[in-house]
Amino acid sequence: MKKTLFTGAGVAIVTPFNEDRSVNFDSLGNMIENQIANDTDAIIICGTTGEASTLSDDEQIEVIRYTVDKTAGRIPVIAGAGSNDTEHGRVLCKRCREVGADGLLIVTPYYNKTTQKGLVKYYEEMASAADLPVIMYSIAGRTGVNIMPKTAAEIAKIDNIVGIKEASGNISQVAEIAALTQGDLDIYSGNDDQVIPLLSLGGKGVISVLSNIAPKYTHDMVMSYLNGDVKKACQMQLDCLDLVKNLFSEVNPIPIKAALNMMGMNAGTYRSPLLDMEEEHRVLLEKAMKDFGIL
Repeated sequence: MKKTLFTGAGVAIVTPFNEDRSVNFDSLGNMIENQIANDTDAIIICGTTGEASTLSDDEQIEVIRYTVDKTAGRIPVIAGAGSNDTEHGRVLCKRCREVGADGLLIVTPYYNKTTQKGLVKYYEEMASAADLPVIMYSIAGRTGVNIMPKTAAEIAKIDNIVGIKEASGNISQVAEIAALTQGDLDIYSGNDDQVIPLLSLGGKGVISVLSNIAPKYTHDMVMSYLNGDVKKACQMQLDCLDLVKNLFSEVNPIPIKAALNMMGMNAGTYRSPLLDMEEEHRVLLEKAMKDFGIL
């Protein structure tokens, strides 16, 4: 039986920056404590939302180390470690293990991409280097590479590949992955507007952007479904749709950092090429947050 890294709502947490764009560890620590106090089930650090692509390797590992130490075993810490260079990714995997990560979120190779056969080889090599439970991360909109259902099922045969973060937005694809893997692969939604549909196909939860600003709500939505209150869970999914839409009105993590700053949580600035949120979008996001009751 493979290890389940977490069930419920894991937060794809931001990396807060100071005005000089260095990592604001004090703010990150406060965010981690807030997440744990509000029942978040896992911290996913240095993923897309964490702007890992603009962190140096040393910065990325230090942020992961800090998160592991701050979390202190209270909930799992899952570290982003993918690369478009397999050897570079293998080094990151080993370093994440050394600083105490509980598992890894490994994105498909981006830009130079690969074939479906190449994906199998990539995940074999990354999993071997990791020696930790691994969640595949399929987000073709960012990487240009989709993990096809048959490929996901093939990769799932690797002992320490335990899950997939499915961010294709294609529920039919998720259904096919679930049918082919028959419970041998934990499936997590990578889209906050599709959590309940994915759970209905046997999913374990969500790796969530929304959880940054509504951790208890997101946790409760997932757990309501898993505990059998389907009607409540479905209504919660519908009730947060407008907020979720506005959290993705610009490329992630621009809106979620803006939202955190509106709440006084000091997410700080962005690293180039990301810029501050357009004013027209910021106004709509603020209204959605007020309508939702978190401002």
